[in-house]
Amino acid sequence: MSISRQVPVINWENGTCQSRDDKVAAEVPVALTYNKRSHVVMMVTPTALEDFAIGFSLTEGIIRQPSDILDISVIERENGLEAALTVNADCFKRLAGQRRNLVGRTGCGLCGAESLDQAMRNPAVVSSHVSVEAAALQKAILSLNSHQPLQVVTGAVHGAAWCTSAGGILVLCEDVGRHNALDKLIGFLFRTGFDPRDGFVLVSSRASYEMVYKAAAAGMEVLVSVSAPTALAIDFAHRSGMTLVGFARPGRHNVYTFESRITDT
Repeated sequence: MSISRQVPVINWENGTCQSRDDKVAAEVPVALTYNKRSHVVMMVTPTALEDFAIGFSLTEGIIRQPSDILDISVIERENGLEAALTVNADCFKRLAGQRRNLVGRTGCGLCGAESLDQAMRNPAVVSSHVSVEAAALQKAILSLNSHQPLQVVTGAVHGAAWCTSAGGILVLCEDVGRHNALDKLIGFLFRTGFDPRDGFVLVSSRASYEMVYKAAAAGMEVLVSVSAPTALAIDFAHRSGMTLVGFARPGRHNVYTFESRITDT
C-alpha cells in the first residue's frame, strides 16, 4: 500500500492561480488484534506496520518484550489493514484488563481509554546513564529535516529519530501521527536490540504527556522535541526521571527537567 498519493490542486500564490500536482500523505485505518480479539483501530501511515505494532504493544504494557509476540502479520482488508498479533497466554490475560476498542484518531494517544486510571498511568522510572553535549543536540536538530523524506514531499507527517550521544541520527520513523511515529521507532529499536543508554530520542512534534510516557516505557532517558512540552508532560518527566528538552531549534533549546544529562561543550 502506497504511503503517498499524487493529487491535482489549484495553487494560488500572490494573486495567480495555476494547476499542478501535489503529493499527499496516506492515512489508513489499521486494526490491532490480539489472538483474534479486536483491541483498537489507529489511523496510521501504512509503512513499518510490524514495528508500529511491536512499539504500540510495548508502550501500552500489553507485552514486556518482543519475544512475547508469537506471530505477527499485516493483512489487507476491504476498508483498511489489520495488524494481527498472537501473544502468549500471560500477555493476553493482562490485555483483558486494558480494553480500548475504539478508533484512535491520527493525533490521539489516549483514544479508547475506558477510565481515568487507565489514561493517567504512572510512567516508568528510567535509569541515569546518558550524557549528551548541547552541541550534539544541535547537530541532530540541524540534520532532522534531511532524514524525513516523506515530510519533505507531503508536509504532513511527524518524525521520531533515535540519535547517538554524539548527535548522529541512526534511524528515523515517519507517520501522520506523532505517537505512531514514536511507536514505530520503539518497535524497530526493540526488534533490533537497542540500548536506551546509547543515545536520545528526537521528535518533530510537541512533547505531550503520552510522548513522555511512551519514551519512559521504552527506557529512554532523554526526549528532545522541536516544539513545546505540555505542563503534564513536564510533570511526568519529573516523575519518570527523564530529561525533557523542548523548543529544540537551530541555535537554541530549553531543558525542562534533569538538566544534568545535558552538558555544555
